Amino acid sequence: MTRKGWLLFIAMSVFWGIPYFFIKIAVRELDPAVVVFARAAIAAAVLIPMAVKGNMIRPLLKHWPVVLLFSLIHMVGSFLLISYGEQHVPSSLTSLIISANPLIVALLALGFDKSERVSGLRLIGLLIGMVGLVVLLGFDVGGDGQMWFGAALILLAALGYAVGALLLKQRPLVALPRISVAAAECSITTVVLLPLILTRLPSHVPSIGVLGSLLILGVICTALALPTFFALIAEVGASRGTVITYINPAVSVLLGATILQEQFTIATISGFLLIIAGSWISTTGSIPFLTSSPTPQSEVSVAQDTSGHQS
Repeated sequence: MTRKGWLLFIAMSVFWGIPYFFIKIAVRELDPAVVVFARAAIAAAVLIPMAVKGNMIRPLLKHWPVVLLFSLIHMVGSFLLISYGEQHVPSSLTSLIISANPLIVALLALGFDKSERVSGLRLIGLLIGMVGLVVLLGFDVGGDGQMWFGAALILLAALGYAVGALLLKQRPLVALPRISVAAAECSITTVVLLPLILTRLPSHVPSIGVLGSLLILGVICTALALPTFFALIAEVGASRGTVITYINPAVSVLLGATILQEQFTIATISGFLLIIAGSWISTTGSIPFLTSSPTPQSEVSVAQDTSGHQS
């Protein structure tokens, strides 16, 4: 990946590594639908003025059916599934299950996007990451029926994220302003969920911890994260971009184990190490210290252009 790609990758690993921790806090007092509504509404309040000021709304109107479909899959569906799933699954395990995202992208790409198909070492890396996921599900979830139900919901959310990532790379979404797409996605989610939450509102004001969690989810994990994620997909592609879900667990597991006192087992450690190894190999196409990855074509082109203009 390019230097810009790595910077976006690292930023997204943090932005989308912390949400599961704050979702877990929020759903202790609020209905999952209320959590998603509040998160989307806060993000929309931040993003809409930016989109309006930059005259980014009009290009969106011509393609509203695609934007609506993308929003329903990528945010309404996936956010709801994760929030409901976290009622049964620890936050750390949630982020580790979401790490199936890159493999789902690779599987979907077999039929829908030739440019995203992986092979060789990158495919091996994805499979190693999936072995880590299987270790987590087999040992951390075990025979608990409620946890399996929650895990299934979260896997469906990962599917929604994967479909959304592939849609983002296609026209017309890839050609639309990122801020406007993010603003539209959050606005649509807010409108769609409004009727649903009217009967689910809390009977008392939530605690400071929950209100703070909603604010962080809306501003950092959504309003700031979405444009960054769109930029990452545009820079490195869907399959490499979604590999952030292999890195996110480092942040989530740390927060869950140290603050929420969630269980941290040998299976968690083993699965996490396999996921990290798979992340590296699937992103770079190389094994650390054993193979060297070729210089990305974009960097080669830049170098050639620069050398061609030297005096």
